[in-house]
Amino acid sequence: MIIDEGIKRIERFENIMPLTKKEIEDALEYAVCKVRKNIPEFTHEFPSASSENGVYKATENHCWTTGFWTGILWWAYDYTKDDVFKKAAEIQCKSFKHRIENEIYVDHHDLGFLFELSCIKGYELTGNEEMKETAIKAANRLIKRYKEKGEFIQAWGNIDDPSAYRLIIDCMLNLPLLYWASEVTKDGKYADIASKHAKTAFSTVIREDASTHHTYYFDPETGRPKNGATHQGASDDSAWARGQAWGIYGFPLSYKYTKNDDYIKGSEKLINYFLNRLPEDYVCYWDLVYSDGDPQEKDSSAAAIAICGILELLKDKESKYSVYYKNAVSAILRSLNKNYTTRNTENSNGILMHGVYAKPQGIGIDECCIWGDYYYIEALVRLYRQMHMGLVAIV
Repeated sequence: MIIDEGIKRIERFENIMPLTKKEIEDALEYAVCKVRKNIPEFTHEFPSASSENGVYKATENHCWTTGFWTGILWWAYDYTKDDVFKKAAEIQCKSFKHRIENEIYVDHHDLGFLFELSCIKGYELTGNEEMKETAIKAANRLIKRYKEKGEFIQAWGNIDDPSAYRLIIDCMLNLPLLYWASEVTKDGKYADIASKHAKTAFSTVIREDASTHHTYYFDPETGRPKNGATHQGASDDSAWARGQAWGIYGFPLSYKYTKNDDYIKGSEKLINYFLNRLPEDYVCYWDLVYSDGDPQEKDSSAAAIAICGILELLKDKESKYSVYYKNAVSAILRSLNKNYTTRNTENSNGILMHGVYAKPQGIGIDECCIWGDYYYIEALVRLYRQMHMGLVAIV
């Protein structure tokens, strides 16, 4: 049983003006301009996972986060149709081909973040068969991490290490790589593994109160669930904001392929828990245990992910909370636009400030995070499309 708290301070999400056409377009133009400016540095190399003093350093294609930058290039191309973004993204997709063929840092579950946002997106926009085949190879690599005992994809560590017998909530965003692979190959094994992982994650990482564990351990001998824990949250009992956001977005993505209504209902409960713990400016702290007055950092990246998750849920299903969720999207995104971008920080090559990579490990605290930039742009393009399709009011 997962409790639905409802929306406790519902007045906070009433009578919120929808984002205007000008707000969306201005925000997109700024973001695209920043991306364009970064292309010379980040074509043959990639931005680091998080910035240092607001500046991303150039890195090789090794980290789990490099796909976000290539995905940003594809979103910019999708929005502008300017070949400058396409050409840079195509060069980067060749790097991903080299990475998977030479097995460079691919022994983890984040292959969806890497290859869906780069090669699948590129294939969908250009029809490039090489990108398609690269992504299929990544899917083949990912399913090697599947554990029959427990029915989940192991997150990190050597696949023969019993101490690493666990999943993490982030993996919900890696599953679309597998669903897609089944669609294009007509081989159901990928989607079968993805759907089993989603079912296992749903039954373990969501607590009764609709908060989420970051990670969940299983008995390697029997596959039985053991206990939840955290790696990046404030404590094993708290709700790491980015993890909650991964759940908000991840379960509707699995609904898209499985049509399991539990994932929509569960995501609604996760959203309500998230909204009930937002501070006055609507942008969450890095862990939802914190609120206004606590000497802690916000995490703009978690806010951007949550917006995309809410938009994904609303795309598939109407909810009794729909009007409040739409208002929440406007409130959160407007706050990000006004107070969290790098507009007034000229030296920064990032887009969204005040993110947190890993507070317990002391990494990327109050910095730009490349996934925050990615999901911020995704949210803006989603809303821009809805606006021009007449799905949202144009003000």
